[in-house]
Amino acid sequence: MNQKMQARAVAADRAGLALRFGAGFLALTAAVWTFAARAEDQKIIIAHGISTFGNLKYPADFKHLDYVNPDAPKGGEISEWAPGTFDSLNPYSVKGVAASLSSIFYESILSSTADEIGAAYCLMCETMEYPEDRSWVIFHLRHDVKFSDGSPMTAADVVFSYELFRDKGIAEYRSVFNDKFQSVEALDDYTVKFTFTPGTPFRDMPATAGSLTVVSKADYEANKRDLEESSLQPMLGTSPYVLDSMKPGQQIIYKRNPDYWGKDHPLQIGQNNFDRIRIEYFGDDTAALEAFKSGVYTFRNENSSKQWATAYDFANMKNGSVVKAELPNGNIASGQAFLFNLRREKFQDPRVREALALMFNFEWSNQTLFYGLYDRINSIWDNTAMAATGPATPAQAAILQPLIDQGLLPASILTDDAVMAPVSKADKGLDRGNLRRASALLDDAGWAVGDDGMRRNAKGDTLKVEFLEDSPAFERVISPYVENLRALGVDASLVMVDPAQMSQRSDPPSFDFDIIVGNAVNGGYEPGSELKQAWSSVTANNSTRNRAGVADPAVDKILDLVEAAQTREELDVVIQSLDRVLRHIRFWVPQWYKNVYTVAYYDQYDHPETLPPYALGETSFWWYDADKAAKLKSAGVLK
Repeated sequence: MNQKMQARAVAADRAGLALRFGAGFLALTAAVWTFAARAEDQKIIIAHGISTFGNLKYPADFKHLDYVNPDAPKGGEISEWAPGTFDSLNPYSVKGVAASLSSIFYESILSSTADEIGAAYCLMCETMEYPEDRSWVIFHLRHDVKFSDGSPMTAADVVFSYELFRDKGIAEYRSVFNDKFQSVEALDDYTVKFTFTPGTPFRDMPATAGSLTVVSKADYEANKRDLEESSLQPMLGTSPYVLDSMKPGQQIIYKRNPDYWGKDHPLQIGQNNFDRIRIEYFGDDTAALEAFKSGVYTFRNENSSKQWATAYDFANMKNGSVVKAELPNGNIASGQAFLFNLRREKFQDPRVREALALMFNFEWSNQTLFYGLYDRINSIWDNTAMAATGPATPAQAAILQPLIDQGLLPASILTDDAVMAPVSKADKGLDRGNLRRASALLDDAGWAVGDDGMRRNAKGDTLKVEFLEDSPAFERVISPYVENLRALGVDASLVMVDPAQMSQRSDPPSFDFDIIVGNAVNGGYEPGSELKQAWSSVTANNSTRNRAGVADPAVDKILDLVEAAQTREELDVVIQSLDRVLRHIRFWVPQWYKNVYTVAYYDQYDHPETLPPYALGETSFWWYDADKAAKLKSAGVLK
């Protein structure tokens, strides 16, 4: 068999054989495929974008995205709220609290869309070229891309930005840029080549390279900026919006750049429609809602089921000035959960974590507190084919069995159902059956009930658990949970802090918490390298995406397979296996989600009749209706 035929045979058989023979074969065949492909003269693909699996939806000559209104008027303002405060406009540093939308100043070479999975299109490039194995990519940059000050963006800025994030970026960036990029070079002023490290799964690498945030080299050096420091002076980017004004900690306004280089780009037609995007800051959600009622800001994405059910009966709602709507949300469930700090000794025993999880009564909370608006989260990939269900399938077993043989997983992970969130009775806050199960687990784990009713270990230490929270809206949810835990004999408490303290205590390097509310990173519909940033052992003590501190060798080994998957079917099986193992670890107490956006806004905005499945897009492809706004102003509703 010649080399070309061998390469084709490997490609054709790889998915089925990998599922039959497991993780070791998957890694081995990846290496074989890479070797076979490189041994021949590969076809070089020149395109206007790239897709992880399959074809791009939009052709090279598309005029605009399907879900925008190409004739949407420009003008007006949209205003929203943010909690707490801010003291920085640098979203790429762990220092300080970055302002909401502070990444708005920057663009990348490629751009995704809101109606397609796994696709990235040339924004700042005319075309891209890459070999079939995707071991390198060359971007042919557009000559008309300008930074916000009018200076040209060139390949030198791209190389500089890569080196900047490689050397000074937060852990999430460094873990990718240091290990997977062999070289990045400017071939001329408007051509840049990324070559990826041999042995790296290349599937996602061209898109990863194209997602690099690009900043101005000249501006960075002339103004002595520092990516690692907080700053109220943003770096210079190329985006449609620039800073208009700010009151640190109170308000920030972004204004549309009328000279934006890409305003006629097919990806930008019908987008970036507002002249201003204003963000108002409030100390808590109650104050923010009252401000919305009086028109201090004009668009609200409501996250509180109680407020959605009971609080929207104010005057401007009753007179029709405010629209209340439930809009479709096709995104994966957020993975919102109570996260255990696995770095703490008391959480090392999974029986302790399971016992604590049993005491959260979602069913009662949903009925009593949430007006029945939510569903329970069970999987990190809920609402997709990537969620693990029931016992392991033969395909999953092929991946998991080698890890069992190495002593990294129990054999029961193949036969047990994927771990589900515990179910409680909804009629009372405390489910007695779950209380008994949790008591038995803590007894087995060595936390006995003392004379005072509190659980203690053999050293006499009390099982003390502190919930750290900065949102008053969560107090009514956490307090009943605390009461249930105290009934179990756990010395549980809720500590409310301000957002700055929350950031300081929950972020690296301190990780000074027991339990916080956070999101389990799922990487979207086509997970890739970002999962290592969230779940890999090397990020357990330095990443804001791995706040739980997950560090498990079985997880690490499965993560190596994510980027190696060459088909949609392979990826689904790998993620199902990862989901099964992560849920087995019990790093979380999963919370809830809803499959609609619950929004309210002053009736001066319009949106496309059919919204895309993967974005609400209110600051992007919605627009301002001047006639409607004039009526609200003449009626004295808005100033």
